[in-house]
Amino acid sequence: MAPGCRIPLSEIDWTFTTSGGPGGQHANKAHTRVEAAIDLRTARGINAATRARLITKLGPLLRVVVDDTRSQARNRSIALERLADRIEVAQRQDKLRRKTKPSRGAQKRRLEAKKRRSDTKRQRQRPRHDD
Repeated sequence: MAPGCRIPLSEIDWTFTTSGGPGGQHANKAHTRVEAAIDLRTARGINAATRARLITKLGPLLRVVVDDTRSQARNRSIALERLADRIEVAQRQDKLRRKTKPSRGAQKRRLEAKKRRSDTKRQRQRPRHDD
Protein backbone atom coordinates (compact mmCIF):
# COMPACT_ATOMS: atom_id res chain seq x y z
CA MET A 1 0.00 0.00 0.00
CA ALA A 2 0.94 3.63 -0.26
CA PRO A 3 2.93 5.60 2.33
CA GLY A 4 1.04 6.54 5.47
CA CYS A 5 -1.19 3.49 5.19
CA ARG A 6 -0.29 0.01 6.47
CA ILE A 7 -3.54 -1.69 7.45
CA PRO A 8 -3.00 -5.02 9.23
CA LEU A 9 -4.98 -8.02 7.96
CA SER A 10 -6.67 -8.31 11.35
CA GLU A 11 -8.53 -5.04 10.59
CA ILE A 12 -10.33 -6.60 7.60
CA ASP A 13 -13.76 -8.09 8.28
CA TRP A 14 -14.35 -11.15 6.08
CA THR A 15 -17.73 -12.62 5.14
CA PHE A 16 -18.12 -15.76 3.04
CA THR A 17 -21.37 -16.81 1.33
CA THR A 18 -22.49 -18.98 -1.56
CA SER A 19 -21.91 -17.21 -4.84
CA GLY A 20 -25.18 -18.19 -6.50
CA GLY A 21 -25.78 -18.59 -10.18
CA PRO A 22 -25.26 -21.76 -12.21
CA GLY A 23 -22.85 -24.41 -11.01
CA GLY A 24 -24.95 -27.12 -9.46
CA GLN A 25 -24.07 -28.61 -6.11
CA HIS A 26 -20.69 -26.83 -5.84
CA ALA A 27 -22.25 -23.35 -6.17
CA ASN A 28 -25.03 -24.26 -3.75
CA LYS A 29 -22.79 -25.65 -0.98
CA ALA A 30 -19.37 -23.96 -1.21
CA HIS A 31 -18.98 -20.51 0.37
CA THR A 32 -16.73 -18.99 -2.28
CA ARG A 33 -18.16 -15.45 -2.49
CA VAL A 34 -15.91 -13.13 -0.47
CA GLU A 35 -16.85 -9.80 1.06
CA ALA A 36 -14.02 -7.78 2.62
CA ALA A 37 -14.71 -4.61 4.62
CA ILE A 38 -12.49 -2.10 6.42
CA ASP A 39 -13.81 0.54 8.79
CA LEU A 40 -11.53 3.45 7.90
CA ARG A 41 -12.52 5.42 11.01
CA THR A 42 -11.08 2.83 13.41
CA ALA A 43 -8.48 0.99 11.31
CA ARG A 44 -4.96 0.99 12.73
CA GLY A 45 -1.96 1.77 10.57
CA ILE A 46 -3.32 4.91 8.91
CA ASN A 47 -1.97 8.36 9.78
CA ALA A 48 -4.44 11.22 10.37
CA ALA A 49 -3.97 13.05 7.05
CA THR A 50 -4.30 9.84 5.03
CA ARG A 51 -7.34 8.75 7.06
CA ALA A 52 -9.10 12.07 6.37
CA ARG A 53 -8.37 11.86 2.62
CA LEU A 54 -9.56 8.23 2.41
CA ILE A 55 -12.79 8.92 4.31
CA THR A 56 -13.48 11.95 2.12
CA LYS A 57 -13.00 10.01 -1.11
CA LEU A 58 -14.23 6.50 -0.15
CA GLY A 59 -16.52 7.02 2.82
CA PRO A 60 -16.10 5.58 6.31
CA LEU A 61 -16.54 1.94 5.24
CA LEU A 62 -14.52 0.45 2.37
CA ARG A 63 -16.11 -2.74 1.07
CA VAL A 64 -15.41 -5.05 -1.87
CA VAL A 65 -17.29 -8.16 -2.97
CA VAL A 66 -15.65 -10.81 -5.16
CA ASP A 67 -17.18 -13.94 -6.65
CA ASP A 68 -15.06 -14.12 -9.81
CA THR A 69 -13.71 -17.65 -9.34
CA ARG A 70 -14.84 -20.95 -7.81
CA SER A 71 -12.02 -20.81 -5.26
CA GLN A 72 -12.46 -18.95 -1.98
CA ALA A 73 -8.68 -18.48 -1.65
CA ARG A 74 -8.40 -16.86 -5.10
CA ASN A 75 -11.42 -14.65 -4.42
CA ARG A 76 -9.84 -13.63 -1.11
CA SER A 77 -6.57 -12.60 -2.81
CA ILE A 78 -8.50 -10.72 -5.50
CA ALA A 79 -10.42 -8.88 -2.76
CA LEU A 80 -7.14 -7.83 -1.09
CA GLU A 81 -5.81 -6.55 -4.43
CA ARG A 82 -8.99 -4.54 -5.04
CA LEU A 83 -8.88 -3.05 -1.55
CA ALA A 84 -5.25 -2.03 -2.07
CA ASP A 85 -6.04 -0.56 -5.51
CA ARG A 86 -8.94 1.52 -4.19
CA ILE A 87 -6.86 2.85 -1.31
CA GLU A 88 -3.96 3.67 -3.63
CA VAL A 89 -6.20 5.53 -6.10
CA ALA A 90 -7.91 7.45 -3.27
CA GLN A 91 -4.55 8.54 -1.85
CA ARG A 92 -3.43 10.21 -5.07
CA GLN A 93 -3.66 13.96 -4.88
CA ASP A 94 -5.20 15.73 -7.83
CA LYS A 95 -2.99 18.31 -9.48
CA LEU A 96 -4.07 21.85 -8.76
CA ARG A 97 -5.33 23.63 -11.85
CA ARG A 98 -3.45 26.77 -12.65
CA LYS A 99 -5.81 29.41 -14.02
CA THR A 100 -4.84 30.60 -17.48
CA LYS A 101 -6.17 33.26 -19.84
CA PRO A 102 -6.38 32.95 -23.65
CA SER A 103 -3.71 34.97 -25.42
CA ARG A 104 -4.65 38.07 -27.37
CA GLY A 105 -3.84 36.25 -30.63
CA ALA A 106 -6.07 33.31 -29.69
CA GLN A 107 -8.95 35.66 -28.91
CA LYS A 108 -8.46 37.45 -32.23
CA ARG A 109 -8.39 34.14 -34.19
CA ARG A 110 -11.57 32.95 -32.42
CA LEU A 111 -13.46 36.15 -33.26
CA GLU A 112 -12.27 36.09 -36.90
CA ALA A 113 -13.42 32.46 -37.24
CA LYS A 114 -16.82 33.42 -35.82
CA LYS A 115 -17.08 36.30 -38.30
CA ARG A 116 -16.17 34.04 -41.26
CA ARG A 117 -18.78 31.49 -40.13
CA SER A 118 -21.52 34.13 -39.79
CA ASP A 119 -20.65 35.56 -43.23
CA THR A 120 -20.93 32.05 -44.75
CA LYS A 121 -24.34 31.54 -43.16
CA ARG A 122 -25.52 35.01 -44.20
CA GLN A 123 -24.61 34.27 -47.84
CA ARG A 124 -26.77 31.13 -47.77
CA GLN A 125 -29.91 33.09 -46.92
CA ARG A 126 -32.39 34.39 -49.47
CA PRO A 127 -31.84 38.02 -50.36
CA ARG A 128 -34.17 40.48 -48.65
CA HIS A 129 -36.59 42.70 -50.56
CA ASP A 130 -35.09 45.88 -49.17
CA ASP A 131 -31.57 45.04 -50.49
